[in-house]
Amino acid sequence: MIPTFAAALLLAAASPAPPAHRCAADAIERATPLLTLHFSDGQPTAIENLSIDDTVKVQPPLRALRGKGQFDVLEVWGFIYKGQYRMRFIYARIPGSCVLMGQEILEAADPY
Repeated sequence: MIPTFAAALLLAAASPAPPAHRCAADAIERATPLLTLHFSDGQPTAIENLSIDDTVKVQPPLRALRGKGQFDVLEVWGFIYKGQYRMRFIYARIPGSCVLMGQEILEAADPY
């Protein structure tokens, strides 16, 4: 007999991963240009050691500024040297499309 904890681990490992958001690939594709723009102060330069994590985390939806709609929020992490940057891409909920409505970037650093 398998102990309960071990059985739960086996079940969790065997269960399929949740389906990826339809705009996950678009968010990863947009992450490099956003991080480049943020880091280079708008100057077109190649940045060494820039990388983007291929994991996309779906965040809770964001309420639209007008109307009763909601936006999907996808989070992607990027890295330059030792710096870590959280990027969030905000998409309209339009079936079959990925309409980017906004984006934000924040360095994961302690300014104090």
